[in-house]
Amino acid sequence: MTVRAILLASAFAIAASFGAQAVQPDEVLHDRKLEQRAREISTGIRCMVCQNENIDDSDAPLAKDLRLLVRDRVQKGDTDAQVRDYLVARYGDFVLLNPPFQMDTFLLWLTPATVLLAGVGFAISRIRTRRPDPTPALSASEIADLERLTKA
Repeated sequence: MTVRAILLASAFAIAASFGAQAVQPDEVLHDRKLEQRAREISTGIRCMVCQNENIDDSDAPLAKDLRLLVRDRVQKGDTDAQVRDYLVARYGDFVLLNPPFQMDTFLLWLTPATVLLAGVGFAISRIRTRRPDPTPALSASEIADLERLTKA
């Protein structure tokens, strides 16, 4: 590798190690404690557009709206739980990155474990029932060829 390629790869590795923060300077609260609370709440809120990112990491317009909503609720004096409850009431449990275990989400939580157990059970059953292929018996001509070769 050339020095240039090594430097380029290093630059990409360093850049990738920093988390993407989509929070814009105009969104940041002046009170550091309130801003910290808003950021902690935001890490558990799903971007409804990106779906596998929290709203602080998303550049989607809806994520910005949710960030502003969280900061507004925090400034009004809502507790962390009240802010989450407000978002869940408005958008449903899907807005949470870690939805609670309830009757309407039990399939969401149990499906991965069920699929994993079924896969392990299938693999174990295949291993137990696998039998080695029987070696076919030698024909008379093959036996004669073998005897001729071993006598030589």
